[in-house]
Formats: sequence, structure tokens, C-alpha cells
Amino acid sequence: MTFYPDERIGIFIDGANLFSTTKGLDFDIDFKRLLDEFRKRGRLIRANYYTALLEHEEFNPLRPLVDWLAYNGFKVISKPAKEFTDDQGRKRIKGDMDIELAVDMIESAAFLDHIVLFTGDGDFCRALDAVQRFGTRVTVISSLRTTPPMIAAELRRQADEFIELQDLRDLIGRERKG
Repeated sequence: MTFYPDERIGIFIDGANLFSTTKGLDFDIDFKRLLDEFRKRGRLIRANYYTALLEHEEFNPLRPLVDWLAYNGFKVISKPAKEFTDDQGRKRIKGDMDIELAVDMIESAAFLDHIVLFTGDGDFCRALDAVQRFGTRVTVISSLRTTPPMIAAELRRQADEFIELQDLRDLIGRERKG
């Protein structure tokens, strides 16, 4: 990883994508260790976590994580997820946070030197291009080692640097619960 001690760093986490990736790699993220790790690498200015939440459920398994993140150094950006029934009659949940994440990343590029994006979603290529035109470097963290790979080839090519999430396991991971 190429980081410089005085560079201003912003972390942007696509929560749903990161969850799927870590599930495929069979470990969880220790978010305290993640913050500590990037604070060592430069001046951490921003740490944003994006997720959609089912608001009307009595118990939402994401709520404890979202609450912990909000009280421990992350800005949590969320919106209500939408439930619908697909063509086969199956209950589905949709809660895309791509636009929110992309807009925040582009707006932050003016005061960040380096953006660390946790996602493999190729839809972010144009946002990366916009950020890079500000002179902001972008590191994408995802995985080629999941089946199928979670990183879109075009996103990997657009990034200034790609880091395999599995390679960070010892620095920011913890064993999967349950």
C-alpha cells in the first residue's frame, strides 16, 4: 500500500458490498482496527460507511453495527431499504447507496489527497475518474479470491491501486462469528 504520512485520507465503505466480500473470504472486519490501521498511514479525515436499513423490523441485525460505527469514528450514511416481491414471488430487499457514496466521494476530493474505497462495484468507475481529475489518488479494496471475484475488472483498472482484502485480514480482520 502506498500512503504518505501527511496525506489526507478518506475511507468510503460500501457496506453491503464489503459484507458480501468478507463473507466470501470467511472473516469479519474489525472496524476499530481498520480505523487504527489507516490512522497510521496518514491523516484520516473521513471514514464513511454506507448502508440501507429495514426500518420496520423489530430487530435489525445491522443496527448494533451501525450504532457502534456511529459512536466510534465513522459517519454512517443510511436510508430505508425497500421490500418488494420479484417475478417468482420471492421477497426481496433493495437499498442501493451508490449515488450517495459517489456524490460524497466527488465532493470530498477537493480536500482529500487519497480516497480508500471498499467496494468491487464497477458502477463507481465514473466517480473514480471524477475524483482522480481533482488529483486525488484512489485505492480500491475488494477481492479477486472470492468465487466469483467481487472486484469488477473495469474498477480495478480505473483505480490507482488495488488491494486484495484477503491480504489485509491480519491487520483489520477478526474471525467470523456464527
